[in-house]
Amino acid sequence: MNKNVILSIILGALISVVALYFAFRNVPFAELMNYLRSINYLWIIPSVLLVILSFLCRALRWQIILQSAYRIRYWHAFHPMMIGFMLNCILPARAGELARPAVLLKKDDVPYVTGLATVATERVFDLLIMILLFTFVFLHVHIDPNLEIPFGAYKLNKDTLEAIGSSMIKVLLVLIAGIIIISIDAVKQIIIRIIRRCTALFGFLGPGAEKNVTRLIAAPLISVIENIAAGFGLVKDLKRMSVCLMISVVIWIINAASYYVMALGCPGLGLSAFEITAVMLIICFFIALPSVPGFWGLWEAGGVFALSLFSVPAKDAAGFALASHAVQMFPVIIMGLISALIYGINLRAVNVTPDLYCNREP
Repeated sequence: MNKNVILSIILGALISVVALYFAFRNVPFAELMNYLRSINYLWIIPSVLLVILSFLCRALRWQIILQSAYRIRYWHAFHPMMIGFMLNCILPARAGELARPAVLLKKDDVPYVTGLATVATERVFDLLIMILLFTFVFLHVHIDPNLEIPFGAYKLNKDTLEAIGSSMIKVLLVLIAGIIIISIDAVKQIIIRIIRRCTALFGFLGPGAEKNVTRLIAAPLISVIENIAAGFGLVKDLKRMSVCLMISVVIWIINAASYYVMALGCPGLGLSAFEITAVMLIICFFIALPSVPGFWGLWEAGGVFALSLFSVPAKDAAGFALASHAVQMFPVIIMGLISALIYGINLRAVNVTPDLYCNREP
């Protein structure tokens, strides 16, 4: 285990411990246990089925994104994706996002950087739908503008949510601009020409020096640029991009439905579909921060904070946050383990930093 991984685990653990403390500090343990026993766990069945359906849709979306560079079968997209999401649940720093293209490279010979770029494209779609949902949902739910919830040295309130939404929009615009720029062939060729001309500057050191710079620096860098452009190639196909956008909407509607169905079995909530969707979105914002594997602590803190906006008692909020966390996470771990067995992947040997300048040109 390298130093960066250890530091990531330590930092994530500290954040998770602090988040758990603030999420549960006002909830007596006995009352929390009584609430968890009062949940109607039959509602878990349809909620889990919806979770599975959302990942089936995610695999279809990733397959379509990949088709801009390489054609692979549906299950060859599904299994690496589930292995990646499963690793996100058991490893720090979202290592599964790096492992997913590594598995794709091993099984389908898709260049690692190309696969990684398609994962980034997926995240842009998710971020776009999250922001649109965030804007739409919070226009249809009432939040007391004077409500303030202490969270350590911070005061979480309606202004906090608006600041988060504004920041996410800025991040999204930067990502979209970067993807469009690197995907335009003319821009890509200009960048490649600049790299080659910079290489020629070493000619005064002799032909050997120029060849070495080309082989060791310029050629790998050009390969990375071409693979990234191939991974982001979806932006050139408006039809496929539109299909991916529609699938993304369906994915997030299914996710919200899964939370809502689970909430039906939790006493003391009584929230509308819009309010539960708002809870889901706030949890997603919280777990974007670094934490221990499985997002423990941040998920619960996000759930308790979100539900408190709708005057749900701390005990009920903490119970729902824990139950929904388990329902959303454990099916992913199980499906990921099954995919790893089917693919014959030794999880301890998964290399998330393979040769970036690998074997096939796009």
